[in-house]
Amino acid sequence: MDDSAATPGFCRDCFTPLQGAGRRCQACGSPRVLRHPELHQLSIAHIDCDAFYAAVEKRDNPELADKPVIIGGGVRGVVSTACYVARIRGVKSAMPMFKALKLCPEAVVIKPDMAKYAEAGRHVRRLMMDVTPLVQPLSIDEAFLDLTGTSRLHGMCPALTLAHLIARIQTDVGISASVGLSHNKFLAKLASDLEKPRGFSVLGKAETLGFLAAKPVGFIWGVGKAMQDHLAKDGITMIGQLQSMDKVELMRRYASMGVRLYHLSRGEDDRHVSADDQSKSISAETTFNTDISDRAELERILWPLAEKVSRRAKAEGVAGQTVVLKLKTADFKLRTRNASLADPTLLANRIYDAAIPLLQREATGIAFRLIGVGISGLAPAQPEQETETLDASTAARAKAELAVDKIRDKFGKAAVGRGINFGSDN
Repeated sequence: MDDSAATPGFCRDCFTPLQGAGRRCQACGSPRVLRHPELHQLSIAHIDCDAFYAAVEKRDNPELADKPVIIGGGVRGVVSTACYVARIRGVKSAMPMFKALKLCPEAVVIKPDMAKYAEAGRHVRRLMMDVTPLVQPLSIDEAFLDLTGTSRLHGMCPALTLAHLIARIQTDVGISASVGLSHNKFLAKLASDLEKPRGFSVLGKAETLGFLAAKPVGFIWGVGKAMQDHLAKDGITMIGQLQSMDKVELMRRYASMGVRLYHLSRGEDDRHVSADDQSKSISAETTFNTDISDRAELERILWPLAEKVSRRAKAEGVAGQTVVLKLKTADFKLRTRNASLADPTLLANRIYDAAIPLLQREATGIAFRLIGVGISGLAPAQPEQETETLDASTAARAKAELAVDKIRDKFGKAAVGRGINFGSDN
C-alpha cells in the first residue's frame, strides 16, 4: 500500500494541500510537491540564496540568463561565486580564476558589486523578518529562521510559510533561494544544501540518525580537511562510525572536538536561533596579476579595499572592534595581523589608519601576491554616532568621509575621490 496519500504535503508552486498519492499537484500539475511525515512539526530553517552574486547579475541583465557567469576578477584572482551553468563545468567558489576559465572559457566574468549585493541581501532580510523576528544572519545571503509558534499568526504551518517566503523572494527580489527545514540548526543547514538550486529539503527527527550514518564525516560542522585526515588515520571516515563510539572515548581521542563529534554525529544541536547574532567579520581583498614588494604600492592598493569594507559596514549598520590585515606571499604563505581599536569603527579612514602600521611591519621587501583588510568583533553602529567619540582631527576626517559618501550616493562612485598620503613613514 502506498503511504504517500497519508503523508502531509503541499505544492511548492500553487501551495495547494496534497490529496491522495501522486507525484504531481492535482491542482496545477506541478511536479514540485513536498511531502514529509513531520512536515507540520518542524520549525527551524536555514535559507540560502542560490549562487547569490551571479543571480543578482543575471536578474539585472536578462541576456546572461542561460550563460555561464563567474563573479571574480583578474587572471590571478579567485572565483567569488559561479552560477550553476558554470558549476556544471566544474567551476567552484575560491577556485583560481585561470583554472576556472580553463574549465569554462566561454564564461562571462563580472567584477563583484558589493553595494548592489548588499542591497539585495537587505531586501531578502526584510522579507524574512516579515515571517518571524527570529532571524539569525550568517552572511549577506543566508540566515537561520525559527518559526516556532508562528502557525496561528500566519494561519499555516512553518513549512508552508517558508514556501510562500521563497516565492516572495523570487518575485520581489528576482532571485531564488533554497530551504532546509529540520528540528535544529545543524540539520537545517545540512538540508538546505541537499537540492540546490531552488531546493526545499526536510530532515525529521525520526530519520536523523539513519541520514547522518551514511554521510562522510566532512558533513559535520567544523570538521575541515585537517580533522578529516586526523579521523581517517584512526580509520573513521563515516558519521555512522562516530555514532557507535561513546562520548568518553571520543573526548579521550579528540578532546573538546570529541564532544562536538559525539553530539553532532547524532544530530544533537541545542543552539538557539538568535536574532542578536551578527556576522563575524567584513573583509575585502585582491590578488595581484604580478607579485608586489613595494610598500608604497601596497599602501595605495590597501586604501580602496578599506573603502570597500567601510561601504559594506555602513550598509549593514555595523562597526568592528578589530582591524585585520591579510597578506599572502609569493610562495602562498598566509599572514594575518590584527589591531584592536579603543572603540569600534565603520569608517574607511580609521580602518586604513589601523592597517597601515601592520603593513609597514610586514612590507620589508617581501613579494606579496594578495592583500586584504577587514574588521571583526562587529556590533550595531551608525557613522554619525562614531564621529561623536573621536578627537577633533579624526572627527574632521570622518565628517569629510561622510560628506563624500553623500555625494557618491547622489552622483555615483566616480563623482569624487579621496586623497591619501601614500608611502609616508608617519
